[in-house]
Amino acid sequence: MKFLTALSILFLLNGFLGLNSVPDIFVTSAWAEEAHQQYTCGMHPLVITEEAGLCPICHMELTPLHEKGHVENGDRRVIEVDQVTQQRMGVRTAVASLRTLYHNIQTVGLVSYEEPLQQAINSKISGWVEKLYINETGMTVTAGEPLLEIYSPNLVAAQEELLLAMHSREVMEESGFEGALEDAERLLEASRRRLQLWDIQSEQIERLEETEEVKKTLTLYAPVSGVVSSKQVRVGEYIEAGKELLEISNISNLWVNAHIYEYEIPWVKVGQQALVSFPFLEEPISGTVSTIYPYFEQRTRTVKARIDLDNKDLTLKPDMYADVVIRTAPVAQALSVPTEAVLFTGKRETVFIALGEGRFEPRTVTVGLQDEGGFIEIKAGIAEGEEVVTSAQFMLDSESKLREVVEKMRNPHSEEEGDPESLF
Repeated sequence: MKFLTALSILFLLNGFLGLNSVPDIFVTSAWAEEAHQQYTCGMHPLVITEEAGLCPICHMELTPLHEKGHVENGDRRVIEVDQVTQQRMGVRTAVASLRTLYHNIQTVGLVSYEEPLQQAINSKISGWVEKLYINETGMTVTAGEPLLEIYSPNLVAAQEELLLAMHSREVMEESGFEGALEDAERLLEASRRRLQLWDIQSEQIERLEETEEVKKTLTLYAPVSGVVSSKQVRVGEYIEAGKELLEISNISNLWVNAHIYEYEIPWVKVGQQALVSFPFLEEPISGTVSTIYPYFEQRTRTVKARIDLDNKDLTLKPDMYADVVIRTAPVAQALSVPTEAVLFTGKRETVFIALGEGRFEPRTVTVGLQDEGGFIEIKAGIAEGEEVVTSAQFMLDSESKLREVVEKMRNPHSEEEGDPESLF
């Protein structure tokens, strides 16, 4: 099957070049066993002839074709390219060496509320909202400020029970019965406790005992300071016990959730410094990565890194977008090569090793971290000091595959090795 595929490519190239038939200088004349030295073109490896001369396509001087494939050592993965062809291809190389890799992650973030500073306001008893003191989202409230007045028959009954318990205690105190007085005091304390559990403040209870006046409505007060970030109640509405009425959020401290992509996750650690920039601020705000969430965001396929920011002047607003730069820790003594030396094919990563004397070997490598200076870590596949090709790899890769096709056609009965799809 490989042979037929290679033959098809040969005829396609033949038609593309405008030839009506395959001339003798092409590989068809090399299907017989080799009797003596043959020659090929560095730019057109399909050209194979029995005599030295010029390539009929590009008129370059033909080079000797070795008997053991296209290299002297018989390794069919290694290719030879003459010096003139290398210059035309612009082949450049670099040495694999140990470096300290630096990488600053640039990403986007979203400002959000600090969750522990958010509090839901609800009523612990059912009733009707008679009055709203805080009736708009975005309003600023202070702890102890009135929020709303609620009418509930149960609250009215509880006030009356408290007054009855108070009068009963006075009567028992005058009677002189010690046991009855203790029972009356426990009943009075239970009535007070009941109102307290419904979030009725002690000052309201004391006022009720002093005036002995039962009020139709009682007031709920803000337990914390902040801004009203959510409002789900209207005047006159009947509310069930436990329903969330308001949400108060303290925005003196905010979170910025930065989105980290999968390949950048190994760089990010808790405690690293981050710079958060906003379009309306001249200087970025410095913060620290406090939390890396242990799950992926399904829609963005990113991990969130949380940065805590001080916002006492209330300059920042929740849901703002921000540009984030996270300064990661350097990786010392990492074997690395220039990033452009690596061919990313999807299934594997490949580099070309310059062996000297015009010989190049494609080699599969395992890559690691990539820094902002243009280098990438090589975890396996090459050794320190080896010379890698940093330009014209695609041409070398194409030449390697084409020459392997030619070798298959010159030796159609040779044993096939490796991945059947390795040529294409």
